[in-house]
Amino acid sequence: MRDASLKRTFTSIAEEIGVDEKTVRNIFRDYVAELEQEISFETPAWLGMDEIHILKKPRFVVTNIQHRTVIDILKNRELGTVIPYLRSLPDKERIKYVTIDMWNPYRTAVNQELPWATIVIDKFHVVKKANEALEKFRRSYKKDLPTKQRRQLMRDRWVLLSRKRDLKPEDLFLLETWTGYFPLLAEAYELKEELFDIWDLEKKVEAYHKFQSWKQKIPKELKPHFQELITASENWEEEFFAYFDSPKKLTNAYTEGLNSLIRHCNRMGRGGYSFEALRAKILFTEGFRKQRKTRHSKRSDMTGAFGNVMSNYGNFWDDIAQWPPVTLGADISTLVRAMEEGEF
Repeated sequence: MRDASLKRTFTSIAEEIGVDEKTVRNIFRDYVAELEQEISFETPAWLGMDEIHILKKPRFVVTNIQHRTVIDILKNRELGTVIPYLRSLPDKERIKYVTIDMWNPYRTAVNQELPWATIVIDKFHVVKKANEALEKFRRSYKKDLPTKQRRQLMRDRWVLLSRKRDLKPEDLFLLETWTGYFPLLAEAYELKEELFDIWDLEKKVEAYHKFQSWKQKIPKELKPHFQELITASENWEEEFFAYFDSPKKLTNAYTEGLNSLIRHCNRMGRGGYSFEALRAKILFTEGFRKQRKTRHSKRSDMTGAFGNVMSNYGNFWDDIAQWPPVTLGADISTLVRAMEEGEF
């Protein structure tokens, strides 16, 4: 019953074996408490802090950016939840970078509990705001057009929110046609594309200056729609441009996979799963966790007098070789694959 409580709803288990649902729920809670003690995830050098919506509420999700794993999901992302979580992390001095979205309690918590870590605004959240600005303008602009002109903009949302480099020839033709008929819409699209291009640059100084020039180019008709992005860049300037100094340009590159997982969890929630059950299913189901071997020195690597001394310890190094692997968290790609194959 314990393993089943991770995989099925409490109601279905209770009905099958003829017990009260509360009994199943209590067994589940005891089992998860046991797993929490047995299974610990390594604190990563590149910590991701983000928001996911599960069962209509924003939750605090913690990820290992480098290894693309989930290491925890908490009920909410309020300061009173985030600070104690960061404070309790084992070996938290390992953390060098923290990627976040523009949620001020995250910045406050990191500055308080991990003051040595560099905060990086995830690129995904910057370019997302550019897309949101374009979408706001597209909607307001389109609703005031005559019916005939609105019909000319069929498939406009999909085309406008795509990168130009990803468009098929027929979609590029549409875009070029719209440029002649709707110049302000074309200008909004180009602003979005230029912002994406800036975040593809390598050097921080170049990106900073190009971004300042980009802001100056925004015409007054479009400025209200891009104002949220402009304000965010001013309030989070240091964290915005820390991205360009971070290794491998830190970003939650697996965000789409995480979003697919969220949508699946929400469907499961409507089927009777609680948040606690979904969290446990993600973190503790056997087969979802990514691991790596423990790093250790081999006896053959030891040379000189020190090596001779250590060789007297008999099977010491052989014992180290048998240490259990380090658990890195629930692998997002494995979770998504299991979901697509109906195993999750």
